Amino acid sequence: MTFEEILPIPPFAMKQEDKEVLVTERLSELTELHRENCPEYQRILDAMRYKGGASSYKDMPFLPVRLFKELNLKSVSKENVVKTMTSSGTTGQVVSRIYLDRITSANQQKAMVKIVSDFTGSSRMPMIIIDSPEVVKDRRVFSARGAGILGFSVFGAKRIYALDENMKLDVEELKDFLGKYHGQRILLFGFTFMIWQHFYKELRRLEVEGISFDLSNGILIHGGGWKKLISEAISKEEFYARLRDVCGLQHIHDYYGMVEQTGCIYMECECGHLHASIFSDVIMRRPIDFSECEIGESGIIQVVSTIPESYPGHSLLTEDKGVVCGVDDCPCGRKGKYFKITGRLKSAEIRGCSDTYADRFKG
Repeated sequence: MTFEEILPIPPFAMKQEDKEVLVTERLSELTELHRENCPEYQRILDAMRYKGGASSYKDMPFLPVRLFKELNLKSVSKENVVKTMTSSGTTGQVVSRIYLDRITSANQQKAMVKIVSDFTGSSRMPMIIIDSPEVVKDRRVFSARGAGILGFSVFGAKRIYALDENMKLDVEELKDFLGKYHGQRILLFGFTFMIWQHFYKELRRLEVEGISFDLSNGILIHGGGWKKLISEAISKEEFYARLRDVCGLQHIHDYYGMVEQTGCIYMECECGHLHASIFSDVIMRRPIDFSECEIGESGIIQVVSTIPESYPGHSLLTEDKGVVCGVDDCPCGRKGKYFKITGRLKSAEIRGCSDTYADRFKG
């Protein structure tokens, strides 16, 4: 099954039982594609004595996500690489390098559009990016943070960056933009800690001076980790409540994703659950033997994706912990698995655009 055959399917309409058949077929094909075209991946499969023929994607080999920091894994020639993405990292960390050809890059964007549009609608909106334009200067080699900004930018009809090169809120630019598009739905995108540190705190300071902004028609999508905010005793519920209080934001969606599987993001629904789309799935693994966890049981998150053709990133074991909350029965109406993140593995490196920036940030 090709990606083009999966693309027309509504991203959250298929029941889990049927979706598993589809994902198994696609991942079987990707496993063989990468076996044939990535020598390092072939050696890994040979060392595991994996011959193929698994009846479920749950029984296929997975790679530890950290391996992309150690090896240059790609299934296309150097000449066909059009973009290289790097993971977020704190100072001194080795970063993952992900090599994309035109097909994989295009399919990442197509999947992301289908997923996000299910939450925001298909119409493009005026957009406020709560970050600095400096992040996306180099379009050929850019970080997960830059990739996130460019990926979500396609949903904006007109776009501004709310922060300048020094990560300071551009108050006049924001005033002009909101005045121009008064009464329209506004899309906002940013990473959690930057929103808190450079947007929320500045709006709160301006409020004392009698300056306020009305974003009650806004939809905020954010991601990148909660580590810094949790350390400051700011829960997700309080984060959302404070944004509502300071600027009227009512519609806020977190998302979970990683540069190693760009495009296959997991969006938070109105009920506070992260959802796996038709393009991906999650499996929670027990640390002791990597067997699959039951619903409600915490484990290590494995993510699978139907997209990667230029590198063997279709089945990865992350360093995050999570819980599958249910299957096919989320009150929001979306089918498939829905889950939540419960933390990071002990001694795992800091990841996520928000968390790595927060680690470097000197307030």
